[in-house]
Amino acid sequence: MTPPDTDPRSHYLVFGATGGIGESLCRRLASREAQLTIAGRNIEKLQLLADELHAAAYPIDATRFDEVEACVQHAIQLHGRLDGIANCVGSLLLKPAHSTSEAEWFSTIASNLTTAFAVVRSGCKAMMNAGGSIVLVSSAAARIGLANHEAIAAAKAGIIGLTLSAAATYGPRRIRVNCVAPGLVRTSMTSRLTANEVSLKASTAMHPLGRIGEPGDVAAAIEWLLSPEQSWVTGQVMGIDGGLGSVRSR
Repeated sequence: MTPPDTDPRSHYLVFGATGGIGESLCRRLASREAQLTIAGRNIEKLQLLADELHAAAYPIDATRFDEVEACVQHAIQLHGRLDGIANCVGSLLLKPAHSTSEAEWFSTIASNLTTAFAVVRSGCKAMMNAGGSIVLVSSAAARIGLANHEAIAAAKAGIIGLTLSAAATYGPRRIRVNCVAPGLVRTSMTSRLTANEVSLKASTAMHPLGRIGEPGDVAAAIEWLLSPEQSWVTGQVMGIDGGLGSVRSR
């Protein structure tokens, strides 16, 4: 067996690494010369990103507890340590409840809440002795009522509850658990909204700062929360939303 890498640099595991926010986060962490293990479903995109950033790639279905557990253990075996985990896996469903099918509901819960729970479950188990940081991604829609967001708002609200409870449970183990709650961010997942001039104008007007978010806006906050310099920050829900979740400017 190859001995673990003894490089003292921090080691981070990013789930959903090929999405807009996940990829931006990976690039930010790589620029700090952190060790990276990146996980995602799109094997081709994942490997291209891994090759570029000199990261370890791990193809995964993050809705599966067993696959998340195996990924976490693999990451530790690679570098002998795991300092932080970010779960950037997610989906977007904009439909009223009466138009949402059973399959769409369960898919939304699986992609967002189940993946977050699986990451907390395996991540906290792995960090039980050495401590570390876990950052999840919720949404401004979980904190303010937005029409046609019932399923995604419910899933993302669950992530907030998970964050707070896990922070309380694992704080004595020096495991910090936080989440970010973005507004609308320009990614491939939201392209149906952002590529339409009418919907983009309406969405922009909802954000008091007068623009929608870019992946780097959210990735910077996740990077900050992952850093060991924030050793006194846990159980926080950070709104990275242009003011959408808390401010009315007009």
